[in-house]
Amino acid sequence: MDIDPAERRYLEEEDSPLMKTMKGATTGFAAGTIFGTIAATWYDVPRVERNIALPGLIRTLKMMGNYGVTFAAIGGVYIGVEQLVQNYRMKRDFVNGAVGGFVAGATVLGFKGRSIKTAISAGTALAVTSALIDAGGQTTRIDNGKEYYPYTTKKRSTVD
Repeated sequence: MDIDPAERRYLEEEDSPLMKTMKGATTGFAAGTIFGTIAATWYDVPRVERNIALPGLIRTLKMMGNYGVTFAAIGGVYIGVEQLVQNYRMKRDFVNGAVGGFVAGATVLGFKGRSIKTAISAGTALAVTSALIDAGGQTTRIDNGKEYYPYTTKKRSTVD
């Protein structure tokens, strides 16, 4: 099984699968905390009455933490499973993300919903979403085969 040079370059990135998983969890926690802040303004957090701000602040912080932990778990499980599948299959395609999405949705959201039906539907929704994004080529990085360095590799001419 011969691997394409562009594929090999991706597989030999500087970040280990564990580091990618930690980055996914951290990013998920940050996004979840922000989303929790927004959700707290929409839902049942009571208005702050005069000098009694503590109950509203505590409820807001709880919602932020709850969403943050949930998003961190989804991000960590998704990236972790995607990396495991990718290293096992030695391929980088939409299947890795779909498997990661299904496992993340089924475990994290299924556990929160406490039902098999919720687990299967959440896993399927995340798997389909991930597969559509990956298969549609929605990526932030395009590999054109060129290596870019922050410096030039050509020698300077002495005639300046």
